[in-house]
Amino acid sequence: MLDGHPLIDAHVHVPVLRSLKPAWIEWAREFGPSGILEEVWDGDGVPIPARLDELFEEQGVDAALMMCEYSPKVTGIQRFEDLLPIVEHNPQRFRPIANVNPHLHFPIADEVTRQLDHGAAALKLHPVHGGFRCDDAALYPAYQVLAERGVPLVVHCGTSSFPGSMNELGDPELLLPVLRHFPTLDVVLAHGGRGWWHDKAAFLAQSQEHVWIELSGLPPKRLPTYFARYDVGRLARRWIFGTDWPGVPSTSENARAVVALGLEDDLAAAVLGGNARTVYAGLDGSGGPA
Repeated sequence: MLDGHPLIDAHVHVPVLRSLKPAWIEWAREFGPSGILEEVWDGDGVPIPARLDELFEEQGVDAALMMCEYSPKVTGIQRFEDLLPIVEHNPQRFRPIANVNPHLHFPIADEVTRQLDHGAAALKLHPVHGGFRCDDAALYPAYQVLAERGVPLVVHCGTSSFPGSMNELGDPELLLPVLRHFPTLDVVLAHGGRGWWHDKAAFLAQSQEHVWIELSGLPPKRLPTYFARYDVGRLARRWIFGTDWPGVPSTSENARAVVALGLEDDLAAAVLGGNARTVYAGLDGSGGPA
């Protein structure tokens, strides 16, 4: 709990460090808390579940949704299985999110199903790092699995600074065919169109019942500027809190800064945890898995 509200961080990275390219390590050191890689990871670069659990408890985080990523060209291979020891340590706080890459996984529906069967709360796609379009027909079997099981799709929506990133693939407009063919599928726009597409992300969130904006990687104080053409109080009904941890100095400070934008108490509760409980598979009222 944070200031009386359940807090869900919907965008957390806790990879095995040796699986990553140097640019990811440099990013974490530049934007994260000082010494975080030495504090939470052991000498072999493996996350220490107990320390991670303590840190999120200290920050008031009731649930953390952890990303994996199969993007060998840009960041490396962050395997889904590497998250499971953390989940096993505290399944009430930690949930994994699945990831696939159509260049690597076939049949893609089988791999999505496998990761969901291990408890994934969503499927994350990273077209910018993975080098694919989200309207690629090769991904449609994965979307069908999600729609049938009531599991949301999370898409990296915006630019990335990592070398080799194909930023043109982060345009939310590329999701229009997916929204049309899978009208009941919840789609979460991670980073809210960061860079060039905030207006497009906001328009989709306000015009499409099943589209949400996830706030990771966006400094809270700049949100009114990023979405200047929209009423923040109205748009915030479609927001889901996330940080892109460890690339943020403090989870609790970010959460409080979002609330400080002038959100009423019930809206703050929705942004910090309620909307995530609505969207992500298997989250109960306390923020943990059902």
